[in-house]
Amino acid sequence: MSLAPLLHASTPTQLHAFAAMAAFALGLVQFAAPKGTLPHKTLGWVWVALMAVICGSSFFLHGLRVWGEWSPIHLLSIATPVALVFGVWAARTHRVPSHRWTMVWTFVGALMLAGLFTLVPGRVMHDVVFGAS
Repeated sequence: MSLAPLLHASTPTQLHAFAAMAAFALGLVQFAAPKGTLPHKTLGWVWVALMAVICGSSFFLHGLRVWGEWSPIHLLSIATPVALVFGVWAARTHRVPSHRWTMVWTFVGALMLAGLFTLVPGRVMHDVVFGAS
C-alpha cells in the first residue's frame, strides 16, 4: 500500500479521494457514536459537506467514459445531493427513521459501493491499495 499514486494524481482526483476517505471514517464514527447529540449533529454537517465535495469533484473525473465524458457513476453524483437534502430535512423535522435510513443507504451506496469500483485495476485507488497495475 502506497499513497504515491494518489499524490501524483490530478488535484480533482486527490480532493475527491481524500474527501471520500474522510467521509468514510467520519461515517463510521457517526454510526458508533450516540445519536441526537451536539457532536452527532456537528459531525453530521461535516459529513454532508464532505459528501458535497465528493459529488462536486466527481464531475471533474472522467476515467470511465460511457456517454461522452460521463459514466453511470455520475448519476450517483446527482442523486446523492438529493438524498443528503432529504436526510437533513428528515433530521430537522424529527423524522428519525427516515433520516437514519437515508443516511445509512447514502453511506452504503455512495461511499462503500462506489468505493469498491475504485479498486478496479487501472484506477488510482487500485494502485494505492494493491500497487501499480
